[in-house]
Order: sequence, then C-alpha cells, then structure tokens
Amino acid sequence: MKNPNNFTPVTLPFSYYQNPDVLFVAKDLLGKVLYTRINGKQTAGIIVETEAYMGEVDKASHAYGGRRTNRTETLYSDGGISYVYLCYGIHYLFNIVTASEGVPHAVLIRAVEPFDGLEDIENRRSLSAVNSRISSGPGSAAKALGIDSSFNKKELDGDEIWVEDHGFRYTDEQIASVPRVGVDYAGDHALLPWRYFIKDNKYVSKPNKYEK
Repeated sequence: MKNPNNFTPVTLPFSYYQNPDVLFVAKDLLGKVLYTRINGKQTAGIIVETEAYMGEVDKASHAYGGRRTNRTETLYSDGGISYVYLCYGIHYLFNIVTASEGVPHAVLIRAVEPFDGLEDIENRRSLSAVNSRISSGPGSAAKALGIDSSFNKKELDGDEIWVEDHGFRYTDEQIASVPRVGVDYAGDHALLPWRYFIKDNKYVSKPNKYEK
C-alpha cells in the first residue's frame, strides 16, 4: 500500500498519546504504521486492528481496580511508551500506553498489515507476507515485527520502535466496533464494543464478528 496523495510521513509525537480518550486513540491508530528497528533491520506494519483498555474502571484491564504490580506499573507511566507482556507463556503482546501519568489506559495492537521489511517479517514468521496469518492476532503481529519483552517500557519516539502517520484514513463506515476477544472474565465489560478494525482487511484476526 502506498502513501495517499504523496503524504509526507510524520512520527507521532508524545502529545498524541497523552489523549485521555483511549477509545478515540484506539480507533485513530487504525492506518498508522508501527515500525521497529532491530540490529539494523527495519520492519513495519499498518495497524489494522486494536483494542482499548480503560485502566482502573475496566474489568478487562490489568490495572482494574487500581491494581499495581511489577508488571502493571508500566501502565501508570505517561502515554507514549510500550507495554509488552507474555501471554500464556507463549506470545508477547504489544500495547501502547496512553493518557497521562497515573492513568493506566492502553491500546492493544491486535493485527498489522506488512508494510516494510517484508523479507525479515517473513523470516520471523516462516510465512509469506501474502498469508494473512503472518501478522493476524496480537501474538503474530508482535512476532512479525520482532517485539519481545525487551521492548517493554520503550519510548515510542526512539530509533527502536515508533509509529508514523502515512495519511491512511478511514470513514466510520469502514471501521468495525465490536466486543474484545478473550476477556470473558470481565463479565459485562466483555461485551463493550472496544475492539476496532478495518473492515475487509484480510490481516484482521477475527473479521467475521460484525454486521455489514
């Protein structure tokens, strides 16, 4: 996918992540491009699926009820850093911390569309970039971009990991808003429509859960 209308890419500033409205940020991140540079290898993916987690009031959040542990302390940082954790002892999941210090909001990146460094992405996943499984789902997306625990607490404006705006825009009709995945433990909050994805994008992890 090429930049529309010769749009000049720009790295998102820290002020972008300070927005207290995590639902807005989760939706607005769709179409932004997530980059990593590891040992000189640069890879990137267009963000096509996200989930919002609203901190202390969200029963699905690691910080629900003000929970603070060695792991969740990252969530209480100023917006604009990475929150990476190991899920089920297998998959690293990458989140973007948002809002101001002390407000543990975050956005989980659930899927990306390969955009740059395709050969390295393919090598990491042992899959072709045209195969939707290569970066579909949060564990696959993180692995495709080489994200592991070493990226936890990384600032998102450095030379190791950052997010750029390339001018990709979507209308409300092109974006689905549906319940999050795998949070049944959250009771009534499991039904909140805080998962966002670009309709008809093949890299979305569970694209069938919306009404056309």
